Amino acid sequence: MNDMVLQFVMAAIPAVIAITFHEAAHGFAALALGDDTAREQGRLSLNPLRHVDDVGTLIVPGVLMLAQLATIGRVTFLFGWAKPVPIAAWRFRNPRRGMMLVAAAGPAMNFLLAWSMAVLLHLAPFVADRFQLGFKQFGEIFIIANLVLGLFNLLPIPPLDGGRIVVGLLPEGAARTWARLERAGIVMVLLFVFLIPLVLQQFGIAWNPVGDALGDVIPWAYQNVLWLAGHE
Repeated sequence: MNDMVLQFVMAAIPAVIAITFHEAAHGFAALALGDDTAREQGRLSLNPLRHVDDVGTLIVPGVLMLAQLATIGRVTFLFGWAKPVPIAAWRFRNPRRGMMLVAAAGPAMNFLLAWSMAVLLHLAPFVADRFQLGFKQFGEIFIIANLVLGLFNLLPIPPLDGGRIVVGLLPEGAARTWARLERAGIVMVLLFVFLIPLVLQQFGIAWNPVGDALGDVIPWAYQNVLWLAGHE
């Protein structure tokens, strides 16, 4: 029981940090581009409580962690979201390009966090023996949590960051059409990424393209983050 609680805490802390810094990065990027809406509304903060979404920050990550701990005894996948940071795109000199840069700041922050933890893992040999294994496990979970959040958000579906990046890259007419998907985007994500694969699994049908893709990409990304941090 104590081991399960420890595993839960070791998974919860990276998830909260990853989600909080992801949202804060959007706000800081917007401020740099001339929009201080997030600062005015108290969302330009690294305080997790300022960004908590009941479903995305608490329920979804919590259920995922508990389900994995109950079945395989460890956490290998985490996902969640926070309350979107308010952005007033009209304050940008180029609203479409500004929104693209603000959107890209979230995943970029997650990748920076993953790399920073990989650098810190060089300190593992200097950690006391009884804490060394826990330090390495925490580092691995931290890196994976940030890679999952960053890569998932790069899916080209509004309102995910990848969708907004696509809107900034497409010609204006196509961009407007793609941006209209934002109203139904989160429903599409929940259906095709979570609900439909789960329902089909009950009928013995293995169909989970996003999960399978992440399952292939995450180990590759993890190894490359370690390599970029100087690990052999």
